[in-house]
Amino acid sequence: MARILITSAIPYINGIKHLGNLVGSQLPADLYARYQRGRGNEVMFLCATDEHGTPAELAAAKAGKPVAEYCAEMHEVQADIARRFGLSFDHFGRSSSAQNHKLTQHFAGKLAENDLIREVSERQVYSNADGRFLPDRYIEGTCPNCGYDKARGDQCENCTKQLDPTDLIEPRSAISGSTDLEVRETKHLYLRQSALKDQLDAWIDSKSDWPVLTTSIAKKWLHDGDGLQDRGITRDLDWGIPVKKGEQDWPGMEGKVFYVWFDAPIEYIACAGEWAEAHGKSDAEWERWWRTDKGADDVRYVQFMGKDNVPFHTLSFPATLIGSGEPWKMVDHLKSFNYLNYDGGQFSTSQGRGVFMDQALEILPADYWRWWLLSHAPENSDSEFTWENFQASVNKDLADVLGNFVSRITKFCRSKFGETVPEGGAYGPQEEALIAELTTRVRAYEAHMEAMEVRKSAQELRAIWAAGNEYLQSAAPWTLFKTDPVQAAAQVRLGLNLIRLYAVLSAPFIPASSARMLEAMQTTDDSWPEDVAGALGVLAPGHAFTVPEVLFAKISDEDREGWQQRFSGVRS
Repeated sequence: MARILITSAIPYINGIKHLGNLVGSQLPADLYARYQRGRGNEVMFLCATDEHGTPAELAAAKAGKPVAEYCAEMHEVQADIARRFGLSFDHFGRSSSAQNHKLTQHFAGKLAENDLIREVSERQVYSNADGRFLPDRYIEGTCPNCGYDKARGDQCENCTKQLDPTDLIEPRSAISGSTDLEVRETKHLYLRQSALKDQLDAWIDSKSDWPVLTTSIAKKWLHDGDGLQDRGITRDLDWGIPVKKGEQDWPGMEGKVFYVWFDAPIEYIACAGEWAEAHGKSDAEWERWWRTDKGADDVRYVQFMGKDNVPFHTLSFPATLIGSGEPWKMVDHLKSFNYLNYDGGQFSTSQGRGVFMDQALEILPADYWRWWLLSHAPENSDSEFTWENFQASVNKDLADVLGNFVSRITKFCRSKFGETVPEGGAYGPQEEALIAELTTRVRAYEAHMEAMEVRKSAQELRAIWAAGNEYLQSAAPWTLFKTDPVQAAAQVRLGLNLIRLYAVLSAPFIPASSARMLEAMQTTDDSWPEDVAGALGVLAPGHAFTVPEVLFAKISDEDREGWQQRFSGVRS
């Protein structure tokens, strides 16, 4: 049994996430976690809310609530939506947890001990209109590299170039829009990433199986221009983790907090500590996942994220772990995604454009969305959500292929043999050919899932569903029943067993529908089909079943047009 640690990029606390956020990290991570559990492996799947920094402060102020209260409420909202989307986290933590405070301060102390933190007097942008220093991401302007007019002061999300606020053309406050900005002197701590450049470079070179998207972004940051730069890890803010060296105060850093991008990835580790505490487990139980001197040397660690998060996870967070000099588990595979665009434009949380997770669940059950998003995951390039494509995919794949198969075989069996699996005769050439085809396809499906090739996995799963439909159409037991009811019964027996097989294989993609199929077949046997022929005999003659309600309802043109109109603007 393998041990697999999975983390997905932790979402900001400031609002409900849109479908582009979902498919860029949490949803494919859940797909992989469910698949690995289905194969009998031990999985630890962690995520959390990212609660520090100016986004939290501003969102709380807009809501008229203290920031701690706002974060607690929004954590519950995001956790509830994640549950309703079927995201199977082992723990959904909070970066504001006591565990993350302690661990972040611990790492800062270790980095200081190893001479990897330097104190810098710097000139920072101050907004007179807002009466405060502006964090990098709350200064907007035009990117000097690509010309994008909404680049942030820390990074351009369009070209991913790392920026300083002073690099921006025509900078303005993202809070008030004011251009009344001035530069004032303040002191901050910097992580000496440049001192670790060669180690990071060699480490990335050792990851030959990483997606090109991941390594190309990392290498660009390492080698473009002046190469990897040192990174500020403190901010002049009230809300966040106070700057300390372990448990000791840090002279000159009073009133400052650690930068959210320093403490947020550390929450992946702290989240495991939260999980242990929540389940009454010892520190040794979470350390076996994260410390190579405590048993994590045999763990495979996989991260999932959108491409805008790649630099921090391939460079800054690894620099923290390596620089600590301690035996922390490093990521083995980083699966990154391009952007999902929305109907001719971009999804945007800040601008309220697109379909958001809570709105999606008001319209249709989670599995409809899970299937479309995963089968159209933006792996090799950006992809686009359109309502026409969504309707076509749901109607063809889920309703016409999978749903139709389940409905036809259960209803026919009930009408001719009752609601138990019929015995019938032995399988003939048609059935043996189907079993051979399915064996080949299931092995291919497994290979794609192991490789985290999300779209290819979806295509293979759909082909597995389609093979059953094609068999049923060709065998036509409803016709054969008139002349050879014994052989027709054998075909129906195979069809009912296919429903159980489809439920097991489909569970990572559409878990709620998978559970409904197993329930209709009145079985709890969700064992993986290592032997496909054997798996197609699990439901023995005489085993009772029920005919399920319609598994997937088709989307009408009227519904599609209504939703298209409803989501054509910006969420208020």
